[in-house]
Amino acid sequence: QVQLVESGGDSVQAGGTLRLSCAMSGSSVSGTCMGWFRQTPGKEREVITFITGDDRPWYGESVKGRFVISKDVAKNTLYLEMNALKPEDSGVYYCAAKSVGYCTTRSDRYYYWGQGTQVTVSS
Repeated sequence: QVQLVESGGDSVQAGGTLRLSCAMSGSSVSGTCMGWFRQTPGKEREVITFITGDDRPWYGESVKGRFVISKDVAKNTLYLEMNALKPEDSGVYYCAAKSVGYCTTRSDRYYYWGQGTQVTVSS
């Protein structure tokens, strides 16, 4: 059974840095499409970034140049390095993995989800 467990969420000042982690068990991050999604109250879960099975990243416009997604195969963990944080980056961050197939921005195509970790950025 595949499980994803996020950690690293916190409250920070604008301009600060956070690193989120997503530990995978039951499968390998290697060769797996994985992504980070953000949800805020009253809004649908939106994709922030994903990384393909062959480690090609994609970033949404709101985080391009500030966030970095990466995998550590040895630790079987997905990371999200968040730099130059803004208040609008606040929300619950979820990591997700597809069971098969190519990466997509559609959240309904991801099969495995973590429980979420809260990020709060104050101005």
